[in-house]
Amino acid sequence: MKVIILGGGFGGIRTALDLAKLNLPGVEIKLISDQPHFEYHAALYRVVTGRSPLEVCVPLSEVFAGKDNVEIVRDRVNKIDLTGKILSGESGSRYNFDYLVIALGSETSYFGISGLPEFSFGFKSIHEALRLKNHLHQLFGECAKGQSEDKICGSHLVVVGGGASGVELAGELAIYSKTLAQKHNLDPLLVTIDLIEAAPRLLPALAPEISARVKARLHDLGVNIFLNRTLVKEEVGNIQLKDMMIQTKTVIWTAGVKNNSLLAGITGLQFDKKGRVMVDETLRLSNFQNVFVVGDSASTIYSGMAQTAVSNARYVARAISSLLANNQNQKKLPAYQPEKPFSSIPVGPGWAATVLGSATLYGCLGWFFRRYADFRYFHSILPFRKALLAFGDTKVLSESCPVCNPAGQLEFK
Repeated sequence: MKVIILGGGFGGIRTALDLAKLNLPGVEIKLISDQPHFEYHAALYRVVTGRSPLEVCVPLSEVFAGKDNVEIVRDRVNKIDLTGKILSGESGSRYNFDYLVIALGSETSYFGISGLPEFSFGFKSIHEALRLKNHLHQLFGECAKGQSEDKICGSHLVVVGGGASGVELAGELAIYSKTLAQKHNLDPLLVTIDLIEAAPRLLPALAPEISARVKARLHDLGVNIFLNRTLVKEEVGNIQLKDMMIQTKTVIWTAGVKNNSLLAGITGLQFDKKGRVMVDETLRLSNFQNVFVVGDSASTIYSGMAQTAVSNARYVARAISSLLANNQNQKKLPAYQPEKPFSSIPVGPGWAATVLGSATLYGCLGWFFRRYADFRYFHSILPFRKALLAFGDTKVLSESCPVCNPAGQLEFK
């Protein structure tokens, strides 16, 4: 019996680990991912601001060390035949399955805005985070040597999107950019951070009072906030909003996500208005009861949260085990019971707004709970010692210029 898990993110890893733990006889578990590592997207902002990439990047070989009943395959699947139960990869390989778990996650959407794909910086992967970090080093180095107009334009950073990712990055950049400017002999007072949001308030998915506290915190850090502002297009050296233009060489796009593009080409899938795959109460396709969808790809309540992907995955692993034990796909499974995730938004070092049930913690205490949650996840996929190293690695310098890293270490190993 062959179980294929497609995707090496939160949902895919948790499904594979839980199935491996069950040690089901005669079951082959294969996890297919186009990356050799897991990326902890919740902390990507830390890489941009000079922290070690090891804090957000964990090799899959480490995650599944000792799990001999899980095969890790590096490949990019480009076709899925649900009827024939076959996946096709860019490598030319074909993978047969009896059960399939789709855990592909989301990707960046630019909403058709002219210039954004070409000129903006994305924020959905370790590679994009490193590209942005390298750009900031190069830009600030050039600004320090340029004329006054070039310095103002070059040190003006614009973050588009007032959701969690945008708020976290803007808060961290507000501190880090000043330090970076000093290292490049650029006046820190020239650095400007703008945060642009199309909605009437930041973090529109959270309560208004939380948005207000976070907004006040960003103001204290020196971030300029523009609400009810829609980005129309981006050109070289500037962006155009609905009613104003901003000169900048750095636009960071955090505002849009969409379902993985592979899913649009699969015959037999149905989608909701947000482009997510419709599933039944057991997270299966109604017309293919051997296919499960978890995480961002699934049209479920709380979809889009890492905690939801993990909760989905734990349920699916138990469901597949139950089906295999009864040797029938049509077995009646208990309905999936969604768990409401907690929210924690870091806004600069040492400060976070953390929602725990009916209580919201701000400041250092909120930050502590956020960091505890980060470590808890690392420990759930790694042994304690390795989790501790990945969670708080400070030995590897990840700065990308000789000025900031005198040892000359330009990239992480």
